[in-house]
Amino acid sequence: MGFLERVKSGWNAFLGRDPTKYLPFMQYGTSGYGGRPDRFHFTRGNERSVVTSIYNRIAIDVASVNIGHVKLDENDRYLETINSTLNDCLTFEANKDQTGRAFMQDVVMSLLDEGCIAIMPVDTKGNPYMSDSYQILTMRTAKILDWYPDYVRLKCYNDQKGRQEELVMPKRLVCIIENPLYSIINEPNSTMQRLIHKLALLDITDEQTASGKLDLIIQLPYIIKTDARRQQAEERRKTIENQLAGSKYGIAYTDGTEHITQLNRAVENQLLSQVQYLTDQILAQLGLTTEILNGTADEKAMLNYNNRTIEPIISAIVDEMNRKFLTKTARTQRQRIMFFNDPFKLVPTMQLADIADKLTSNEIMSSNEIRQIIGLKPSDDPSADMLLNKNINPTGQMLPQEEEDVADDGMAYEDPDELGGDMPMSYLMNGGEQNV
Repeated sequence: MGFLERVKSGWNAFLGRDPTKYLPFMQYGTSGYGGRPDRFHFTRGNERSVVTSIYNRIAIDVASVNIGHVKLDENDRYLETINSTLNDCLTFEANKDQTGRAFMQDVVMSLLDEGCIAIMPVDTKGNPYMSDSYQILTMRTAKILDWYPDYVRLKCYNDQKGRQEELVMPKRLVCIIENPLYSIINEPNSTMQRLIHKLALLDITDEQTASGKLDLIIQLPYIIKTDARRQQAEERRKTIENQLAGSKYGIAYTDGTEHITQLNRAVENQLLSQVQYLTDQILAQLGLTTEILNGTADEKAMLNYNNRTIEPIISAIVDEMNRKFLTKTARTQRQRIMFFNDPFKLVPTMQLADIADKLTSNEIMSSNEIRQIIGLKPSDDPSADMLLNKNINPTGQMLPQEEEDVADDGMAYEDPDELGGDMPMSYLMNGGEQNV
């Protein structure tokens, strides 16, 4: 653009602007934070144990599943995706701080940590207290503090004021999701809670072992039964402490008749074996393996993990959204919130060609749909969007040899049976013209 156009419509973030003019605390008096105040934080010491890696792995895998607001046909099959604000929250932007995928990961992390959480609509088009016909513009994860017959007290992040706030909302307006693995993860005496407790005990033992104390027992050459002997022993102990503290390398001397026993060696206990046992138990109950956590699991292990862990969690979330966020009229119109797994995530590249050939030849997927999975742009060929078998000749079209015969003789040879019986040889020899 020209100079005058740049002066008229140009803008620079560092020139010609007062940065304090747009800060919220200049207008509303709110304070700022060094970190994200809306970020989820673990409770009950879960952030200090191996449990965090398990929760994070499950949350990432659940968030990778596609969720959308769709419409079904008369046979309850997927027909099309509805372009709605609810679908935008689930796929694109849930609120001003989170994308749809980040929001779903936040939901699962909170669900596994708390056991029961709520998804509440924050901004809506229409008053949900006055009518059920409202559109959800933004939503957030909320912690349930108190339960009432028809209401729940929630703690949720207020993005207008920049802090966590408590509010009471009707149960019919919020999605109340309970962890389907509650008895394994969140029960007080469940396997996961026992593992967390044992890990805490193991950490305490390690801290005591590595606290820097020497834990020495000094055996003096005389019997300590009187107050004078006890005072003499105490003075001897302080002398050794002063020697060790004042020495550069921590060296002290003792009498030849004194014996020193060191006690700061590792105490033999079964904490480590119990932690290993409980870790194996919780991984087996959740359908997890070490290969799944490090990314080297085969298809059977991933299929078992998806069916036993991922599917129950995502189904609990989707079912509650269908119950609370879709009205009876919308369900009558065959609107649903559904999730879709990508079956090609675990397929190796060497097997993808064979699978693509079988899907296209059996007219299950078109060529452009296969190209989209591979990551290629769609083809402009109209037949690439059609369900047809490329390995056979389509009905009503001639093979290449037939097209060459037509080009040579000007017409195709007709079958005598189709013309009504046996024809004379002269008819065939003269290209269809019978001698009179």
